[in-house]
Amino acid sequence: MRIAIIGYGRMGKEIESAAREKGHSIVAIIDNISDWEKKDELLKTADVAIEFSIPSSAPDNILRCFEKNLPVVSGTTAWLARMDEIKNVCFSQQQAFCYAPNFSIGVNVFFEVNRRLAQLMKDFPEYDISISEAHHALKADAPSGTAIRLADDIVAEIEHKKGWTGQEPDNDKIAIASIREGNITGSHTVTYESAFDKIEISHDAKSRKGFALGAVKAAEWIIGKQGYFGMNDLLNPDGKQ
Repeated sequence: MRIAIIGYGRMGKEIESAAREKGHSIVAIIDNISDWEKKDELLKTADVAIEFSIPSSAPDNILRCFEKNLPVVSGTTAWLARMDEIKNVCFSQQQAFCYAPNFSIGVNVFFEVNRRLAQLMKDFPEYDISISEAHHALKADAPSGTAIRLADDIVAEIEHKKGWTGQEPDNDKIAIASIREGNITGSHTVTYESAFDKIEISHDAKSRKGFALGAVKAAEWIIGKQGYFGMNDLLNPDGKQ
């Protein structure tokens, strides 16, 4: 598989390493706006693009991939205000796009556990629900895209929670506490607590390699497909939940 890497920060470098370990080749690395023109011929040889850039650049990066009929896998977070636009272009132009706030296989299993726990707890409003997440000091967005996905999945199952907040506690919303310090790869905990007991589920990432391997796996999977996909499509190809 011939891969174009869009964004060459920490994750871009980790994806390069993971892809090469699996025997894939990196045919182009795009790390600034001028690279799109300078490396146009190289991009034409790519089978798929993996995009981990910054929120302000991600939507236009994805659209440029569509212009080149290049399937794209994106893990950049905090740009979702333009997701409807991206989906519309994807479908109208019969492109292929896979997005996930976190490509770690373990985290995506954690998403399923979180959703199932919310289903079990939906009739017990005496349990307050909160989420805590911690990442390295250089992570730009807070809360993390993973924490927001966890909260949104809980809200979809529990009627007495109307959203989430990263500010002061609110009885109708799930409080998300964010920590940015040191070199923490990523830690997420969901807590249900009553006056009588506490239930917690958590996921701790040991390295970025798990994220990178998941993104490469998604890139392998999306080639030859059309439409918008998430990690659920990759993990549940027969549609079973």
